[in-house]
Amino acid sequence: MSLEEDKITRISIEPEKQSLLDHHTEKHFTAGEVIRDIIIGVSDGLTVPFALAAGLSGANASSSFVLTAGIAEVAAGAISMGLGGYLAAKSEEDHYAREMKREQEEIVAVPETEAAEVAEILAQYGIEPHEYSPVVNALRKNPQAWLEFMMRFELGLEKPDPKRALQSAFTIAIAYVLGGLIPLFPYMFIPHAIDAVVASVVITLLALFIFGYAKGRFTDSKPFKSAFQTTFIGAIASAAAFCFAKVVQHYQ
Repeated sequence: MSLEEDKITRISIEPEKQSLLDHHTEKHFTAGEVIRDIIIGVSDGLTVPFALAAGLSGANASSSFVLTAGIAEVAAGAISMGLGGYLAAKSEEDHYAREMKREQEEIVAVPETEAAEVAEILAQYGIEPHEYSPVVNALRKNPQAWLEFMMRFELGLEKPDPKRALQSAFTIAIAYVLGGLIPLFPYMFIPHAIDAVVASVVITLLALFIFGYAKGRFTDSKPFKSAFQTTFIGAIASAAAFCFAKVVQHYQ
């Protein structure tokens, strides 16, 4: 049985209400996890190679050396960040599976207690006993729906997408690469690193500002505040790396 067939089998509502749902389109933003992965990847991709390039430029390295080191860092960073995203998503899957197994065992072992928990959850929404009793009884007749109800409303856990781990890994890795190449771009055309770093700073700070603004728009925060914060963090990181390299070079 397919997922859609399963939904049809399990969900039955009045035709009038079904007609209303068929003609209503929700406009909520539902790609939050993907946006989060992009933000993680681009944010680190813009900042880390930027700081590395600035630091090496401060040490009077050649543009070719900075570019080689930067590309190596971008490759390693993308693999590391992608692997981190994959492991995080897999850990979420494992946690959900463990909690679902535990909840399933409790429904079998102590059904009265679990039914009382359903009643307690519904009561928190202002539903009276005579109103939620039929709901509790209906859930007890459908163990799978009961289990899903407890997972969502008691534990606050949503079933992870089985494709989430790989999607997260690739999204973060690709976003890191795209972000990481921006501060390295000037080093491809300007032979002297001390000159290339100026262009790199301008381009990267502009990219950080645009990225911060977009991040603010997607996360419903203040776009300009997010833009300035993101730019400031990137500027501090690169300036610190540049100054540190200068200090080390001075004492060598």
